[in-house]
Amino acid sequence: MDEFFERLKQRKLVQWALAYVAGSFALIQVLDIVAQRFGWPEQTVRFLIIALAIGFFVVLVLAWYHGERGTQRVSGTELLILALLLTIGGAVIWRLVPTVTESAAGTSTSTAKKSAISATAPIDQKSIAVLPFENLSEEKANEYFASGMQDMILTKLAAIGDLKVISRTSTERYKSHPDNLKTVAAELGVATLLEGSVQKAGNQVLINVQLIDAASDKHLWADAYPRTLENIFGVEGEVAQKIAEALRAKLTPAETANVSRAPTQNAAAYDLYLQANARANRAFDINPLVAALMPGAIALYEKALEKDPNFALAAADLSIAHIYVFFYAPDRTSARLDAAKRAADRALALQPDLGEAHHALGLYYYWGHRDYANATAQLEIARRGLPNNAEVVNNLAAVARRQGQWNKGLAGFLEARMLDPRNMSANDQLGLTYESLRRYAEADEVFARSVAIGLDPVDERRIRALNTVSWTGDLQPLRAFIAELVPDSDSYNSAGLVRYLERWWSRDPEGAARVAEADKNDDWVDSDNLVLPRRLYLAWALQAAGDGAKAAASFNDVRATLQAALVAQPDNAGLHLALGFAEAGLGHKPQAIAEGERATALVPIATDAITGPDYLVHLAQLYGYVGESDKAIAAINQVLAIPAGSSISVALLKLDPVWDPIRKDPRFQKLVADGEAAIQAQAKP
Repeated sequence: MDEFFERLKQRKLVQWALAYVAGSFALIQVLDIVAQRFGWPEQTVRFLIIALAIGFFVVLVLAWYHGERGTQRVSGTELLILALLLTIGGAVIWRLVPTVTESAAGTSTSTAKKSAISATAPIDQKSIAVLPFENLSEEKANEYFASGMQDMILTKLAAIGDLKVISRTSTERYKSHPDNLKTVAAELGVATLLEGSVQKAGNQVLINVQLIDAASDKHLWADAYPRTLENIFGVEGEVAQKIAEALRAKLTPAETANVSRAPTQNAAAYDLYLQANARANRAFDINPLVAALMPGAIALYEKALEKDPNFALAAADLSIAHIYVFFYAPDRTSARLDAAKRAADRALALQPDLGEAHHALGLYYYWGHRDYANATAQLEIARRGLPNNAEVVNNLAAVARRQGQWNKGLAGFLEARMLDPRNMSANDQLGLTYESLRRYAEADEVFARSVAIGLDPVDERRIRALNTVSWTGDLQPLRAFIAELVPDSDSYNSAGLVRYLERWWSRDPEGAARVAEADKNDDWVDSDNLVLPRRLYLAWALQAAGDGAKAAASFNDVRATLQAALVAQPDNAGLHLALGFAEAGLGHKPQAIAEGERATALVPIATDAITGPDYLVHLAQLYGYVGESDKAIAAINQVLAIPAGSSISVALLKLDPVWDPIRKDPRFQKLVADGEAAIQAQAKP
């Protein structure tokens, strides 16, 4: 035994073993960090650890062999062999590890890792994008019919869980028959593309579709569907089934039933439904247009239901249209909310497993009641029925964000963007989350992407410019955005608040008053969905401009309107906050404070991590307005300590005239100075 230990000592096996174990341990720590950062599959990391374990025994054999020879040096031939083995192993690992472009924003959840995979990763062969259908009809008014057929086929495909299906908003920017299919497929991250055309003449319809392998430019399947308007129902299901067969996708029994089910058997109802979708989709894509376009869509959905009272899909989409008007128009009335609920309930009574109906009900609980438990439950049901619906994924992420689950929200928005890679809205939600977290540089990069991918990225230029104001206080990008707006256009008319803020922040209250007087919207909605009357902004501008009489008249008008509205909506936080400011403008301090505090109590931060901080910022402004400096500064300190980057920042504190009543307070000045020092410290390498 002594001789054995002496030989171990001579061959330095213990030193080799300890050195290898120490080196392997350090390498595993590095691999763990890299794996989390780049979203490597767990099996890849396990493979590397197993390889290191096997290498331990190889090292011991080499140590014994060279010790036997009386030297611990490795020959050139052995080095060449080891290098060759490492090269082969590296190639294997390279094939196993997907290339990535972005991590899941600090979260290590599996969803975030999947979302971080870039378009350069191996593309799923069961992936498809449906390109815009070409309208071959002589009457260009039939454009809605072609886009409607594309949308219906896409909806059926999106319900198949074994497929990866890209959403409509990402494909609408492309031609019906693009020249470079490989480029389009690479940008969308899919292996196949569906092209189609629709020709409608009187009662006759001809639909041609072809499924193309983007890599080889070969047709995998093609067919023509001559139909009349009376028997067109179910074409989208037939096409979806043929595509699933061509891509060898497996359908569950529930998916098969869903794909085969025709939405209606009434030609007039179907046509009205497609017209409604054309309007609604435009409003979904550009939220500021909801007030202008969605009422028309609602009327068409209702007409479709008059023609076919059993049209469940029309009822579900009617519900979603109502809830969009409630949230974005905004029409925050109980009547609008009740209409959304009735339509969702009707859809579910007709078809209990309809994913769109559960989506509608989820939005009703989310936007209408901040009932996140029921909202999440309904959205999860919708997701099971609509596994490729990016909007459902996006809304689940938004609910998590409202609950202050920031990493979960970021991961969800990344996943939604993967399903809808060219969609500005999905991208914007990711940027707005970064902005809330005061990660302004990352938000700017995301918004820049939205501007780059958008066909008409007006709203994206607006939110990017506002992010810059919160980040640096620089108004120039906002002014450039406003200068590009065409007067009397939809984009110009929906940007009243932004045009007002640019003048207000520029300390031009007269110009701000002119904007408020000319605008035709009754209410303005800020970036955190807080609604205030336009005439309240007008009163502030008039007061700042020195026109006390007109300001008082506006404050009185706002006060009377809000008191009447609160009779029907006693728990509407926005109404209470606006009334508080009206009372403050009229010099009624106790009433002003009571209303402002009532508003923040109705939407506390614990209930809403997005709009709750916005209410607290406005309460701080109200406190400053009525001379309660202590309370104002305490509220500012509270909201600066939490994610609320679009509501308040050091740059906004310095820029916004609303803080002038407390600007000379030493505590306010110290608060700004401390904030600037913290920003400079973070900027240092």
